[in-house]
Amino acid sequence: MASITKQANGKKTVQFVGADGKRRSIRLGKMSVRDAEKFKGRVEDLLAATIAGCSIDRDTAEWVARLEQVMLDRLAKLGLIQGQQRRSLTIAEWIDEYITSRTDLASRTINNLRQAQGFIIRILGEHKLLRDVTPGDGDELRRSMLNCLGENTVRRHMGRAKQFMRAAHRRRLIESDPFDDIKGCSVQADESRLFFVTREMADKVIDACPDVEWRLLFALVRFGGLRCPSEPLDLTWDCIDWDLNRFRVNKHKTSTRTVPIFPEIRPHLEAAFEQAEEGARFVITRDRNTNANLRTQFNRIVEKAGLTPWKKPFQNCRSTRETELAERFPIQVVTGWIGNSPRVALKHYLQTTDAHFEEACKPVEPSAGALQNPVQYDAASGRDEPSNDQAKTRIQPETKPCGPVLDRRYPRQDSNL
Repeated sequence: MASITKQANGKKTVQFVGADGKRRSIRLGKMSVRDAEKFKGRVEDLLAATIAGCSIDRDTAEWVARLEQVMLDRLAKLGLIQGQQRRSLTIAEWIDEYITSRTDLASRTINNLRQAQGFIIRILGEHKLLRDVTPGDGDELRRSMLNCLGENTVRRHMGRAKQFMRAAHRRRLIESDPFDDIKGCSVQADESRLFFVTREMADKVIDACPDVEWRLLFALVRFGGLRCPSEPLDLTWDCIDWDLNRFRVNKHKTSTRTVPIFPEIRPHLEAAFEQAEEGARFVITRDRNTNANLRTQFNRIVEKAGLTPWKKPFQNCRSTRETELAERFPIQVVTGWIGNSPRVALKHYLQTTDAHFEEACKPVEPSAGALQNPVQYDAASGRDEPSNDQAKTRIQPETKPCGPVLDRRYPRQDSNL
């Protein structure tokens, strides 16, 4: 299908007949006969795939990925490879292309991918080619991020970096996944960042809130366990079922779930309903942007309440509520209301509080009749006599058999033998 021509100066050319029936040539320059033969074989594979209208095999795709841009342009001009295969993408171009293609993801997930993209480009360089990324770059990426980010944040970003490279490998843009063997990309539980928001603290925060909507927002997070800011801001009035005393939390991170209108939430929800404008759709009308940073304002409210802002303010409100509910309801019910799994709840949400230790150290009160003495005192004889019930059930001493005890395991032997 293809042939090699040699010139006097040692330069080689591969010639072949394309799918359109025209003769084509690829100048290879000075190259050994052995390498020229290998190149010719790859050209024949590409040509066969083009004529048949099918994808090239994995070995040929990896060979294409290793070619320089000049040769890639020549193959693309001759119609032997597609535009996506010939592109020598930078890491920045590929990540941007990948994120743009993920139209199935929520806006907040896209923002998280963009954050990881910013760190990757800043550390590895905007002009670094995708095919030049090595496992060592992954190690450097992790070390650099640890200098300015927390351990769990780095784990999340490294997980997203692996996601980018794995997708590139699956699309045959790179020969292998350089981040495949990187460990430590899953978030670990950090008990030092857990904080229990007591009801006394919650009452002070509610009193310090500036308006009805802020009081409702805090109540939905602290007593409803909603993810803030996404789930409270997505809550609409048609999700509220006043008769059944429950409301629906629209799908965001997990599937849609139904949550009770807890007694701590209902007065604030009713107050917001009374002041809502006619035809209003959303329960919370302020800060409609789900990317709004409510943490700064919330910390000001906490300080106004005379408290010290705690770490992960909204996350710990969810954690506190799940811990409270887990003491009253089965775990499958609690996780259904909160919107996570029992495994995640046990690893990241449920807390051990001082109240648990105090309860464990209280003496156990014996139940009535539990210590009743079955032995009764006989005043006439001055001796302890068993009760009637005990006498009836007294175990009689085992009687010993008369005569020698025979071993039933063996037949009796005649003494005369």
